[in-house]
Amino acid sequence: MLSAWIVKFINDGHVVQLMLKSNQVLKGGPLPRGHEYELNEVLFHWGKENQRGSEHTVNFKAFPMELHLIHWNSTLYRNVDEATGKVHGIVIISLFVQIGKENFGLKAITEILQDILYKGKSKTIPCFNPNTLLPDPLLRDYWVYEGSLTMPPCSEGVTWILFRYPLTVSQIQIEEFRRLRTHTKGADLQDGCDGIMADNFRPTQPLSDRIIRAAFQ
Repeated sequence: MLSAWIVKFINDGHVVQLMLKSNQVLKGGPLPRGHEYELNEVLFHWGKENQRGSEHTVNFKAFPMELHLIHWNSTLYRNVDEATGKVHGIVIISLFVQIGKENFGLKAITEILQDILYKGKSKTIPCFNPNTLLPDPLLRDYWVYEGSLTMPPCSEGVTWILFRYPLTVSQIQIEEFRRLRTHTKGADLQDGCDGIMADNFRPTQPLSDRIIRAAFQ
């Protein structure tokens, strides 16, 4: 279980970041025995339309949003930068998001997005519980594979844990993300650029020789 911490929400002009520090660790399951991974940040990727937005697909189906909970190996390394690109360095829990009823766990986030509308803006929430971002404990079927980061430097050495069952958010909630801007307030936009933050996902990559394992039948 994850505890409630002080969390800083940042609009970096590309994605929304949730930056946090904790003593909470991820261990067991498909991870190397005796290794512990500390949650460092949460990233959101989404599309301009509901037909796209996720960086993974299931049977060629894309979702409108995908969340990444990024952990680093605190058993082998001193910090997330040192762990990046190293063997067993990074674990990312990935969650699909679909459109449906309002998600009360994300409500604390969507309600403050207007405060970080522009690039460089940030907002601190004192009692956000990242456990609310996880699916129902009874629905924790997942896939596992070894891959890479989907943002620069796109380093290898990443264990991906992709949950089978998606979170649900309302159409109103996802539209709050689509109101965010990729530029600073008052900045001049280049021709052909509307400044709207969306489609900030990497297209699905070829599987190549990677092996995907499933923790369910």
